Amino acid sequence: MCLAVQKQKGMALSMASYKIGRLSEDIKRELSAMLRELKDPRISKLLSIVRVEVSGDLSHCKVNVSAIEGFEKTKESVEGLTSASGFIRRELTNRLHLRKCPEMKFIADDSIEHSAQISKLIKDVTD
Repeated sequence: MCLAVQKQKGMALSMASYKIGRLSEDIKRELSAMLRELKDPRISKLLSIVRVEVSGDLSHCKVNVSAIEGFEKTKESVEGLTSASGFIRRELTNRLHLRKCPEMKFIADDSIEHSAQISKLIKDVTD
């Protein structure tokens, strides 16, 4: 393969990954803002978006969420977010001016609870 063709393919690949990364960060930012506006009682007010992964074809999106109150509250919040996913997609489409918003899958993550436990252990050891 010609060197110029390889460079073009490499540039196209890096541009695509740049777009996906930028869209992931935009979705994360807007979802964080939208969490405060949702009125579903199942959704915790202390919920954090841990990570957003958008697929290469921009059709699917995995959203990892975690609540400070614990993993059970996180799973309950995921149920509320899943039921509100239609509203969330419509709002994201409007806010980010997307032609087509990716289908979202919300995943419960216990990373905040885990980090709180580690901080408590460190504090116990140092005291």
